[in-house]
Amino acid sequence: MARSLFAAGLLAASACSADPQAATAPAGTEPAAMTNGGKPFAETVVADFDSPWAMTFLPDGRMLVTEKAGQLLLVAADGKSRLTLATLPVDSAGQGGLMDVVLAPDFARSKRVYLSWSAAGDGGKGVVLARGVLDDAAAGSEKLRQIEVLFRATPLVEGNGHYSGRIAFSPDGRYLFFTNGERQKFDPAQDPKATLGKVLRLTLDGKPAPGNPLAAKGFHPAVWSYGHRNLLGIAFDSAGNLWEQEMGPKGGDELNLVLPGRNYGYPKVSNGDHYDGRPIPDHSPGDGFEAPKVFWTPVISPGGLMIYSGDMFPQWKGDAFIGGLSSQALVRVDLNGTDARKGDQWDMGARIREVEQAPDGSIYVLEDGQRGSQGRMIRLTPAQ
Repeated sequence: MARSLFAAGLLAASACSADPQAATAPAGTEPAAMTNGGKPFAETVVADFDSPWAMTFLPDGRMLVTEKAGQLLLVAADGKSRLTLATLPVDSAGQGGLMDVVLAPDFARSKRVYLSWSAAGDGGKGVVLARGVLDDAAAGSEKLRQIEVLFRATPLVEGNGHYSGRIAFSPDGRYLFFTNGERQKFDPAQDPKATLGKVLRLTLDGKPAPGNPLAAKGFHPAVWSYGHRNLLGIAFDSAGNLWEQEMGPKGGDELNLVLPGRNYGYPKVSNGDHYDGRPIPDHSPGDGFEAPKVFWTPVISPGGLMIYSGDMFPQWKGDAFIGGLSSQALVRVDLNGTDARKGDQWDMGARIREVEQAPDGSIYVLEDGQRGSQGRMIRLTPAQ
């Protein structure tokens, strides 16, 4: 009952989201080539947004883009026009907002789109997982309809940080992996009953997946791995390995190979320390915790994560790309099976929230529009 009532409210919000100028991009979004400053790629500005958070490509080359305040946008392949598909009831204070957007594995048939956002409720706030159906039967009047909330992080807590909310589907299309941050509360990452500080494995309907590795040990039945902090990227590689990156505390940002049932240690161990100066023991062999494959001190403040599989940059096929927020960087990590090592770190001059691969193999990044960052979508192609 609660879900259907909530969905009805969302449909009403979506119906009211029409923008009289939706078909016209704001001034300054015309593609403009940028000097590459010695980087191995050319940069072309495609569009500009208001604090974008995530993006994904439709099969026809158009893009879905989320904005922090709650707008889900349908953007033309050339970036010159956009349409508001829905306005979601997000709590956008602090690090909150409308977060990830990912197409269902069977999108070609179902037209389903999965989303995450931060929401307020009784006792606090938390991240939610939702989905809707893209109605694109009439060009120019597309909408996201039949929006329903599938899963809510528990418990709800006060505060505006570390929601996480990243989504990835298993290669076989049967399961959905969903990240829940520890909400700057530390201990929930080790609490077996909480979903906070965890990677979750769910069915496509948002239920705990059968056979999750820790359910028999008294954990919340959705938990796949635990002991995480703020997980802002998750992706499968071509071999089916699941990778996840997260923000460490003061130092110790991590790229992890996510294995079922493993404890990644936070806040008991970390390669960083608490912001107030209190030390945290470092990861060490035999400590019972899963150590990161790569860590960064000083931090890069990792945003989105993408595993490259295209042909436009053949030298990088199979590598991980991470958006850097405080580092204002695009970071490449060499992946070799289940091992990883640091690759390149390119100065982008702005906070990078998201990195995504286009159907043609080019790489797109989103500036996050916060702390002086503009919010542009930039396409990367090989330097000439």
